[in-house]
Amino acid sequence: WKDDIKIDQEVVAGYIGGEFPPNGGAHSGRDWGKFDIQKEVIDLCPTQCMKMDGGKLKIDNKECTRCMHCINVMPRALHIGDDRGCSMLVGAKAPILDGAQMGSLLVPFIKVEEPYDEIKEVIEGIWDWWMEEGKNRERLGELIKRQGFQRLLEVTNIKAMPQHVQEPRHNPYIFWKEDEVEGGWNRDINEFRKDHQR
Repeated sequence: WKDDIKIDQEVVAGYIGGEFPPNGGAHSGRDWGKFDIQKEVIDLCPTQCMKMDGGKLKIDNKECTRCMHCINVMPRALHIGDDRGCSMLVGAKAPILDGAQMGSLLVPFIKVEEPYDEIKEVIEGIWDWWMEEGKNRERLGELIKRQGFQRLLEVTNIKAMPQHVQEPRHNPYIFWKEDEVEGGWNRDINEFRKDHQR
């Protein structure tokens, strides 16, 4: 989904008061103690976009990465938004020795509506690139590994975005081209040192 998470504040209060079991009752059978929304939901949010304010749960939706942890813990209180679509991942494979490997996120959100032209555009761009550049018996994931994710972004006309990066410096496949850098590659080191002292 692309829009805001829907919150039922009365049901959130019910979870806090012990009226509803967290995690849909999945951890029943043992006394885990009273439900602590701060410890079990807010502190575990990867982007820290949630807080309790005056007894109400507040979510900064522009910071939310849609991990769905909060929805899994409080399924009656939180629901995904109405602007729904899909994400497109590419390059997944399951080699025998390494085991299953998830694909890389290419399109974080795309509408799924007939006649599916947006989805077809992305797929056809990938097909054309793979048929032109792929080696014999080479999977898409191996082609991406060989030529780089940046090349895939170029052939599909998708701009690089933060969702493409798993974590800082983990998969740095976005590189600047000389015409995108102000002044190009050739710069006067003395001019640079005026603004960047050692």
